[in-house]
Amino acid sequence: MFKALADYGRLLRAGTSLARHDVILPGEYHSRLPFPAKLAGKTLRLFGGKAKGRQGERLATALEKLGPAYIKLGQFLATRPDVFGVETTTDLSRLKDKIPPFSMAEARKALNEEFTDAEATALFPDLSEPIAAASLAQVHRLQTSDGPKAVKILRPNVETLINRELNAMKRAARTVERVNVESRRMEPVAFTETVAASMQKELDLRLEAGGADELRNLSFEDGHFHIPAVDWARTGKRILTTEWVDGKPLTDPAALDTPGIDREALANNVTRGFLNHAIHHGVFHADMHEGNMIITPDGRLALVDFGLIGRIGMAERRFLAEILWGFIRRDYYRVAEVHFEAGYVPKDKSVGDFAQALRSVGEPIHGKSASEVSMGRLLLQLLDFTHTFGMHMRPELVLLQKTMVQVEGVARSIDENHDIWKAAEPIVKEWITQNLGPAGIAKLITQNAREVTDRLKRLPEVMDQFEAQLNRPEPTPPPRERFAPWWGWMGFILALGTLAVLLKN
Repeated sequence: MFKALADYGRLLRAGTSLARHDVILPGEYHSRLPFPAKLAGKTLRLFGGKAKGRQGERLATALEKLGPAYIKLGQFLATRPDVFGVETTTDLSRLKDKIPPFSMAEARKALNEEFTDAEATALFPDLSEPIAAASLAQVHRLQTSDGPKAVKILRPNVETLINRELNAMKRAARTVERVNVESRRMEPVAFTETVAASMQKELDLRLEAGGADELRNLSFEDGHFHIPAVDWARTGKRILTTEWVDGKPLTDPAALDTPGIDREALANNVTRGFLNHAIHHGVFHADMHEGNMIITPDGRLALVDFGLIGRIGMAERRFLAEILWGFIRRDYYRVAEVHFEAGYVPKDKSVGDFAQALRSVGEPIHGKSASEVSMGRLLLQLLDFTHTFGMHMRPELVLLQKTMVQVEGVARSIDENHDIWKAAEPIVKEWITQNLGPAGIAKLITQNAREVTDRLKRLPEVMDQFEAQLNRPEPTPPPRERFAPWWGWMGFILALGTLAVLLKN
């Protein structure tokens, strides 16, 4: 009970902040609301004061002030234009995560808690003042004999704060799903659980180190990105140390003015690097905004901050590859079939009708440059169709969808004429050839044959275990378990009796 009251208290604080920024029942929708809602909206604005900016900008400001959990929530909400509209989610996608740093004394305390005092002194002798600070952690520069390093340290007690806010969000999502039937199509509980799971991973920097190292190995193969090496000796649960990356983040307007930069090639690297990791390997950097991308002095694109790593299984990789390949080839019927095969569209809907809807999306943009296509209008059309065909939000695709939106946005900020379909074609074609062409079929047959052979090898052992189970005497249940069926029937009879009394009354 006390936990529930605490959760509702935190939600009340959040609601008050949202009301103060005119996010709840905003004035923009005044003419569309019924009279009681209009009155409530006017009352909230009366007590909230005058908020400036568009609804999405006000929501972003409110979430920033509520703290790290709400900032991350806002970044995820930016992936749901089907709920909040394109303009609002565009504003949310610009959410910043920069707040004042904590003290050097706290930073040193964190190092001493992660390592022994002697180790901390030996490993981190020349730690600089904070270079950058965000809601979860801050970064320091460290000079070592191996060159400069970047040291990331979690904020004091951030885990406790995040867990409290996440528990309140989960309670809110369960409440919404209970009282609003229409909301269930959007899967608010599953969506919130996805947000919570991703944030929990960000609170263990050992996991971030593992993700960074994995992507670094993959990037050696394709060459699209530079990933800094992890310094494992200086890394723990609340401390992450990597090599320092010199350069300018893409948030700096001067970054793209670096001599020798080929904007078209750089934008293609952003798209192809992401798709290569996601489709070919099932793992990707899931927070690819401009602040996490650095242009190095030699013109390479470096990725930093690996707190969010996305993973998709073979089924989702095939789904993504076939969808992109279908649009590239204008094979809308196959795109529709893939949606049905994956279970993303209810079986009672028509494949042909869905293919027709997809054609109306794909044909108007085929052969046109990015500058000629209104992505907002295109996105709205796609989202209309998710409602028309009763498609549910898929939690396993939330991070993928979020990152694809970020990737396209970054690529177009680099090259305004970036063609995502043209950039994607070689990556998707290679995967289709390897996995769905003759070579892929041969590989699948070989894998299945090997699996069957392995199972046949284990057959004698399995039969021996089965025979042993048959010959084993049945254990005598303890007294309580012996009477469990009797208690079960008695409970069922009592329940029926209670129901009969209630109906009679």
